[in-house]
Amino acid sequence: MNRPPAPAAMDAIAPLREFVVAATRLADQSLEEAARVAAMKPLLARLIATDGWLPEDAAQPHPEYYCQYLLHCDPLERFSVVSFVWGPGQRTPIHDHTVWGLIGMLRGAETGQHYRHAPDGRLAPHGAPARLEPGDIELVSPATGDIHQVANAHADRTSISIHVYGANIGAVARHVFDAQTGMAKSFVSGYSSTAVPNLWDRSEAMRRSLGEAAP
Repeated sequence: MNRPPAPAAMDAIAPLREFVVAATRLADQSLEEAARVAAMKPLLARLIATDGWLPEDAAQPHPEYYCQYLLHCDPLERFSVVSFVWGPGQRTPIHDHTVWGLIGMLRGAETGQHYRHAPDGRLAPHGAPARLEPGDIELVSPATGDIHQVANAHADRTSISIHVYGANIGAVARHVFDAQTGMAKSFVSGYSSTAVPNLWDRSEAMRRSLGEAAP
């Protein structure tokens, strides 16, 4: 049986709760994608500017493959927030997203290479590989370049990035690509977690503000 988070853990998760509230208000606005992403980026920057808020359950690597833990999904599936946890040396296949996404580096570092289809249908690297360090943010979007491959930049430690997507990304039909032929294969990623963090129990803070002791 899982024990409930301690009061300190509830307080620690406040930055994620504040991000979700701000992102929900943003989702309520009628904005074009470019304006929405531009407004979302500083919200994500503020979230990843501090560490310590990510629940331990959403920071655990797997020895064989990277994990993606759902932190929050908007009830109308207008956006989702995911913790990507990379074990040493782990990498994705070449893949797309079909929706906009912002990738913010929280711990460690990751490298990414964008690809585009060449005239013969094969995939060719587009631009130089990029390296994300804590605090860095990268955009992916069908409008600007949606196909890439990502890897943990470290061979000896875990790296963690926080992703925000313009949909319930674990339920989106996407594609992985053969590096040699460029052929696409459909996939749905799902999530590595079966539960999401409890963002909304603010009872301990409220008790403190009232000068009450916990029951």
